[in-house]
Amino acid sequence: MSNLIPAIKVKNLSFYYSKSKAIEGISMDIYQNQVTAIIGPSGCGKSTFIKTLNRISELEGSVKVEGSVEFLGQNIYNSRINLNQLRRQIGMVFQKPNPFSMSIYENVAYGMRISRRRSPTELDEIVESALKDAALWDEVKDKLNKSALGLSGGQQQRLCIARALAVKPKILLMDEPCSALDPIATMKVEELIHSLRSQLTIAIVTHNMQQATRVSDFTAFFSTDESRIGQMVEFGTTEQIFNNPLDSRTRDYVSGRFG
Repeated sequence: MSNLIPAIKVKNLSFYYSKSKAIEGISMDIYQNQVTAIIGPSGCGKSTFIKTLNRISELEGSVKVEGSVEFLGQNIYNSRINLNQLRRQIGMVFQKPNPFSMSIYENVAYGMRISRRRSPTELDEIVESALKDAALWDEVKDKLNKSALGLSGGQQQRLCIARALAVKPKILLMDEPCSALDPIATMKVEELIHSLRSQLTIAIVTHNMQQATRVSDFTAFFSTDESRIGQMVEFGTTEQIFNNPLDSRTRDYVSGRFG
């Protein structure tokens, strides 16, 4: 790990929804141009954690944060941080595809239109590039003006990935992006993750152990017990976490004994 550069440094992060603690004392690095999987049983804080990395969790109500999340040398919880700019640089793909009720083209172009004025030619080029990066161009190039809601679930999820990629983020967060997809669509998203790792940093929450081993370079195992809520039990290379875990709770989970 010594030659890897952290894209995000999480230091002693605890997060509360109102007065309810969701995660506690998380410290870990998410490395540049690597895929980091977040695994663990339901209710352990995986999705909450990934949403803290671009402050999108704050859209869900009153929150409280302790500790820090450093990106580009700054704590993103500093009051001077521009949230719109932060969320363009750290994009998000959710569990269920959430295309806008507009055309395929306008879904991808949306982020550019609201950030700054671009020529139609420039927009066309960015939309085509993002759809190609999301492995969707060949399937939709002849129906860009048709509603995105007419696409299949797997196509909609890849469209949402294209929408996130269009604004050229440095990091892409994925919260169980395949949980609503069939095996063929899941395979396409996993192939996409492999192809994108050279361009940007990816953090993915997944409940699928096989998926974590297939797509990720590093894995963080989260768990919870009666005494501690939302803790990170262990972090390491994916090979080490699955083949030689240091903590018995990690070993029990990845072997299927609980969770």
